Amino acid sequence: MNKYIAEFFGTFWLVLGGCGSAVLAAAFPSVGIGLLGVSLAFGLTVLTMAYAIGHISGCHLNPAVSIGLWAGGRFESKLLLPYIVSQVLGAIVAGLVLYVIASGKEGFDLAGGFASNGFGEHSPGGYSLTAALVTEVVMTMMFIVIILGATDERAPAGMAPLAIGLGLTLIHLISIPVTNTSVNPARSTGVALFAGGWAIQQLWLFWIAPIAGGVLGAIVYGLIGGKSKK
Repeated sequence: MNKYIAEFFGTFWLVLGGCGSAVLAAAFPSVGIGLLGVSLAFGLTVLTMAYAIGHISGCHLNPAVSIGLWAGGRFESKLLLPYIVSQVLGAIVAGLVLYVIASGKEGFDLAGGFASNGFGEHSPGGYSLTAALVTEVVMTMMFIVIILGATDERAPAGMAPLAIGLGLTLIHLISIPVTNTSVNPARSTGVALFAGGWAIQQLWLFWIAPIAGGVLGAIVYGLIGGKSKK
């Protein structure tokens, strides 16, 4: 049970820190943190939680990561569903906390998307469904390759959280303009439920693409590194 609780709070922190930076701080008058700041916020949530709970649950914080690690032979099948449920619940509670905070400002409006992921007219840069699909699959694939490589027993000890956190930062720097960056179905769900409307209608993509990318990442690392080692 401690693993599931760790995944709940770890994912809670990821969504509150990452999406919270986008909703509350990205465009704050004159001192907004912008795209770079939001990218760093997501990376820092994973980095800090990797050190805080990595030794407890492995710090997945992401259904696509759990599935990718399972596909790579690093994770037990029996833990997969409880991990995913814990992650999604943590993301939803974070979305609720963020909503309570954000709605405390006069003029708050969910029309801005509430850091939800989208494509077409709901993509920050107006990118198509195909572009969003390819982006999410490839970015998640590379994220899993980074995770599997950084946590391989042959990798430098103690450096995995840094590599993984910086990897997620880079992924956001590349893909925020395309989809607002998901690579994490729990993160997408946690805010989409509160944004409603189009965010829920497009949520399917941000489950299918990251999961497909997670499995592909496991396959790619298997080709690069041989049999996965923990």
